[in-house]
Amino acid sequence: MGKQRWLARLSFVLAGLAVVILVLFAGLSSLAMLAIAAAAAVVGLAAAYVFLSRRGVARWLSFGVFVLAPIAVIAVFAFRNLLWVAIATAAAWLLASTTARLALAGDQEDWHMPEHQAQPPARHPYLIMNPKSGDGKVGKFDLKRKAEALGAEVFLLGGPGHVDVAEVARTAIAEGADLLGVAGGDGTQALVAGIAAGHGIPFMVISAGTRNHFALDLGLDREDPAACLAALSEAVELRIDLGVINERIFVNNASFGAYAEVVETPAYRGDKLGTTLSTLPDLLQGHRGARLHAQADDTQLEAPQALLVSNNPYGTGDIAGLGRRSRLDRGVLGVVGITVSSARQAADLLRGSHAAGLKLLTTGQITITADEPQIPVGVDGESVLMSTPVTCTVSPGALRVWVPRDRPGVAAPKPQVNWARLRQLAGPGRPQADRIQVSQ
Repeated sequence: MGKQRWLARLSFVLAGLAVVILVLFAGLSSLAMLAIAAAAAVVGLAAAYVFLSRRGVARWLSFGVFVLAPIAVIAVFAFRNLLWVAIATAAAWLLASTTARLALAGDQEDWHMPEHQAQPPARHPYLIMNPKSGDGKVGKFDLKRKAEALGAEVFLLGGPGHVDVAEVARTAIAEGADLLGVAGGDGTQALVAGIAAGHGIPFMVISAGTRNHFALDLGLDREDPAACLAALSEAVELRIDLGVINERIFVNNASFGAYAEVVETPAYRGDKLGTTLSTLPDLLQGHRGARLHAQADDTQLEAPQALLVSNNPYGTGDIAGLGRRSRLDRGVLGVVGITVSSARQAADLLRGSHAAGLKLLTTGQITITADEPQIPVGVDGESVLMSTPVTCTVSPGALRVWVPRDRPGVAAPKPQVNWARLRQLAGPGRPQADRIQVSQ
């Protein structure tokens, strides 16, 4: 606790130093510097909103403003010979933030998921692999041969025609499989994970997808999918939650509104960026998409443009809520609702989690209704058309996941800088034992 106290005190010293540098060397110009920097940030965010919500000349003019705003600030500071002052002040604030996070790190809740012994060893592991997933990682890393060398039976997804992955998994269990695993995208992972959980057998994740968000939050090696196969020989067991949306399993999140509408567009898979830029203007201006309403416990979210429901909450270091999940076993859903319909509201997002257009909460159940009988939903990145109302719940501890004992692991979440808590730590008295919210 003594180390925390001195780090907290150092944070205040560095923050004070930033102010002293600004006032001492910039004098009255310091106020103008702060005003210019703040104005540039607001203008830049508003320009970003216009870029996303308009087409044609207005879009590209706003993009120009977005790029030029920070350059103009640097030019003004340099012209007044104050650039070094701005850099020194920013460096002091950065150091103050770093020492503050270090001081607060001891306050955060336990972020390690408990590990259990994986026993008895699987006698008939069955792995489903998608050779096309992740630009062919199954072939690039020779996953089939390596898995079979460790005693696993491997089923390769392929044509011709559609393959019912769920039926493949059920048949494998009927024929004696006592562990299921998937080398593929998060959508396929979720489908097979639900079947494994329903039959009470362990599940393996092999990071052969494109983004591997689920693997990341399990602490697996995303750069080398073959390393995940070590769970066949040296494994520990994690007991994690599963999200459920209208009886369908999800391991990461279900998205509604703007993002789900973009994912539904047929051209999305071939041109994600182009499709997003083409579709967003209509969504943000209300020209398409259903009007949503969400009810989570006693909280109502009216007409959010984007709504994200996640299996356990993401860290809130960014306003989109898409950081990392340090734990997948807290038995709650994370909810992020965003409403941005004007440049003013876009600028307000500078306030981060305190922005008027941003709602963050946790719940055990959330129900989404709409003014249309069916709405598109992005379930673990795959578009699904669902009848309203749509209900999301969480199934605590439903899935037994086997992961390698030796793996990269999950990085410690970064605590939010809480200056009131820092004052308690820096003071002469004994700091209170309250916990703070963490973000990644």
